[in-house]
Amino acid sequence: MNYTNQIKPISYLKANAAEVLDTLTQSREPLVITQNGEAKAVLQDVASYNETQETMALLKILALGNRDLEEGRVAPADDVFTRARNRNTKE
Repeated sequence: MNYTNQIKPISYLKANAAEVLDTLTQSREPLVITQNGEAKAVLQDVASYNETQETMALLKILALGNRDLEEGRVAPADDVFTRARNRNTKE
């Protein structure tokens, strides 16, 4: 993605906060905020933020699963499903 148009100085944010929020919500593209010509923050709409957090959580689960595989902490799927069914019938 090309974020060239999505870079604004902090003074622009201060002067146009409501417009910036509307644009973020509609475009769903992040906005880079600069201070003294240096990138300092990234703003994004709440829906995009939530999607990012969900994606990060899934990636963490995958990484943990990969680590379990590498360390040999695995069980046959049939055993796992049998244990799960037995757990559900006890509750």
